[in-house]
Amino acid sequence: MSMQSAPIGNKVTVRTIREMKGVEPITMVTAYDALFAGIFDGEVEMILVGDSLSMSFFAEPDTLSATMEQMLYHTKAVCKGAKRSLVVFDMPFGSYTHPQQALENAVSVYRETCAEAIKIEGGREKAETVRVLSENGIAVLAHIGLMPQSVRAEGGYRIQGKTTEEAIRLLEDAKILEEAGAFGLLLEGMKSEVAAKITEAVGIPTIGIGAGNGTDGQVLVWSDMFGFFEAFKPKFVKRYLDGADLIREGLRRYREEVKSRAFPDEEHSY
Repeated sequence: MSMQSAPIGNKVTVRTIREMKGVEPITMVTAYDALFAGIFDGEVEMILVGDSLSMSFFAEPDTLSATMEQMLYHTKAVCKGAKRSLVVFDMPFGSYTHPQQALENAVSVYRETCAEAIKIEGGREKAETVRVLSENGIAVLAHIGLMPQSVRAEGGYRIQGKTTEEAIRLLEDAKILEEAGAFGLLLEGMKSEVAAKITEAVGIPTIGIGAGNGTDGQVLVWSDMFGFFEAFKPKFVKRYLDGADLIREGLRRYREEVKSRAFPDEEHSY
């Protein structure tokens, strides 16, 4: 029988996450609105307002259609519900093509929302962007490995680190991004042993998704892990709840009671 962790009491900050490396595994989930952010708040250390909302809730084939306007809107909502967990803003495709653009957009994130960090995809080619952002007071979670925003250029979703050359490059990218000022690394869709080596080689926390159990923490998309997104289930996703089935069951009970005039009854009437 597994023990349930107590809710987080204190406000989680970037410093909190840094200090958790090698001490306690970090938990992170996505959220896109105040309602679910409020439920998740304090249950996990980090909440990512992910561009995954394009796929999960707009039924897009990939994440590329997300815009700064959409991401700012959803992040404002998440910040209304999340008071203890660290909120991370996922910079959408096309919003950080060069350092100055990235800085301008990241400044907008800090000005218009209560997000405490941003996430950008890319290895050594984004080191200068990470450096500029960090030097200007923006906390950056760098994202390497399988990068959803590069899916069209890559020709699909491909697991990274399968060859020695890829593994070496990923390790080098991680060290370069750490040196550039990233406070953490998100490692997605890569061989477990490569993610574990990266975690050992850097002094900043690593958060894995489809990267095995050797990272400093884990992140999942909430609609995947709770069984609401049914189009497909990646291998790395564990479903902790059959959410869609539970909702359908509740809706059918509601429909039956309305049809039979069992609802509303006296208890639910004025």
